[in-house]
Amino acid sequence: MSSKTKQAIFIRHGQSRQNVGDWNGGFAEIPLTAVGEEQARALAETWDFTPSLIVVSPYLRTQQTAAPTIARFPDVPVETWEIHEFTFWDRAHWGDVMPDESFEDVARFWRVADPEYRHKGSADTAGAESFGDLLRRTEVALERLSAMEFNAPVLLFTHGHFMQALRHTLLFPHWTAEQKMMNFVAYDEANKVLNTELITVEFEEGKWRLR
Repeated sequence: MSSKTKQAIFIRHGQSRQNVGDWNGGFAEIPLTAVGEEQARALAETWDFTPSLIVVSPYLRTQQTAAPTIARFPDVPVETWEIHEFTFWDRAHWGDVMPDESFEDVARFWRVADPEYRHKGSADTAGAESFGDLLRRTEVALERLSAMEFNAPVLLFTHGHFMQALRHTLLFPHWTAEQKMMNFVAYDEANKVLNTELITVEFEEGKWRLR
């Protein structure tokens, strides 16, 4: 990495209880499984550098995944950014019915491909974010990284759909949000982000690109 190049590594959390079908609560509180905890410990031993910064999402499973890395580098600052999972899927924003329990609701969401549509939920829920909101969160994360000065890579512990949205932001910069949304499901199926998988991005000559 040259002195003019900045690097950031986005990391999906370890295996969670939701990943193995053993969770019926909100997305923010999903914990890791024992397998996920071991993945987090193994990941922490792979770093051959001291990161400039460690970033976690507000969600428990990313914080648990990051914990062994944070313990290994106690002098590295830790920050929480809004790099959490796509809240369209979160029970907390749907009320009594999860989106995956209503195939037609999910199919309609992607078929209509309105990037600004937000599911309103029930009377006592605030409503889920839109697909456009998800894309904008990836842009905000990249903007924050762009504004920072650092030499060693930044580690960002995040989620699968956030990482896929990040890929869309970087791979298809000239697409509209609607085009990205129309492509998203098929792309996600063909390019699954595995637990503790890494996506490395580099900033050079004023632009971020996938490494």
